[in-house]
Amino acid sequence: MYSMKMSEGGRVVIPAEIRKSLGINDGDTVLWELVDGEARLTTKRERMRRAQALVRQYVPEGVSLVDELLAERRAEAERE
Repeated sequence: MYSMKMSEGGRVVIPAEIRKSLGINDGDTVLWELVDGEARLTTKRERMRRAQALVRQYVPEGVSLVDELLAERRAEAERE
């Protein structure tokens, strides 16, 4: 557990060990989420990884949803 003081404007410094563990670098975007009265910090990169893993549960490896969508659109265009 880390203890930090809030500075003017609500600013806090994320401790170096946490930044290193999460892979946060200068200029990276971080995301805060309020869950059950606690603030959770994640990165956009981690949220994207989670979203991709969620989609992969329903889409087999090697299947491209983009390719399937394009094929559907082309088939629709040919029917018109």
